[in-house]
Amino acid sequence: MSGHSRGSAPQAAAAAAVLKLRSAGNDFFRHGQFGQASARYSDAIGKLRDSGVKSPEDLSVLYSNRAACYLKIGSCSECIKDCTAALELVPFALKPLLRRAAAYEVLERYRLAYVDYRTTIQVDSSVQAAQDGMNRMRKVLIEMEGDGWRQNLPRMPSVPLEVQRRWEPSASVNGNTTAQPRGLQQNGGDTASISHILERAKSLKEEGNELVKKGEHRKAVEKYSASLKLNNKECTTYTNRALCHLFLKQYHEAIQDCTAALGLDPKNLKAFYRRGQARKEVKKPDLNQ
Repeated sequence: MSGHSRGSAPQAAAAAAVLKLRSAGNDFFRHGQFGQASARYSDAIGKLRDSGVKSPEDLSVLYSNRAACYLKIGSCSECIKDCTAALELVPFALKPLLRRAAAYEVLERYRLAYVDYRTTIQVDSSVQAAQDGMNRMRKVLIEMEGDGWRQNLPRMPSVPLEVQRRWEPSASVNGNTTAQPRGLQQNGGDTASISHILERAKSLKEEGNELVKKGEHRKAVEKYSASLKLNNKECTTYTNRALCHLFLKQYHEAIQDCTAALGLDPKNLKAFYRRGQARKEVKKPDLNQ
């Protein structure tokens, strides 16, 4: 047997073990067991690093996955560390960029959140979550710092052309993708179509409201999300979904929804109150760690 074969067998076994741990972590994550998932990803990271296998892409994914767990349980500082590690291995990877932006937003580090959201859009302009996040951060920073807010931003990274994914919007006729609620541009200027979409968005929101009354918050989130895909200019849909996120202990999602609501209605009391509740929970120590 050659030295190459003797050397490759342990690495193959290590790779199989890493894959098994990663799969287990994914399963735990899908079932909302984020502490268990992060433990499996941690084991996989250790196994991969110790194996001597040079696989920066796989290691980056593991860090990014563990970051998602930390974000879910409110350990935003740990999320940022893991996302940064993932990006050092694979620069401009979309998921760690988005997750780090969300963690910065929860920690009220709005300038850094803006930079990550905007960088994500430079990589792939079709990522709606990044577009929404950048708009939220812009509104917050203008409120905090006035028209000169851009002067205080950290340096924007330069995204190489080879990693940029160009997206040509086909929904808008005149190039203005913000003039109408999301979903309406796809029907051009047809007033009847627009009215129908708004009615459908309202109907979905009301279905969500009924589910909330029954205590079915996870299903209500689905209805509110479907409604917002048709009309993302309805403030109460955001605050209603934020309430569901609070019940589901999805605090960073609640903060994002309340911030979006305040972007539409800066004096919305429910949004202020629910965001305060979510931030209070995020700052509590995690006893499961």
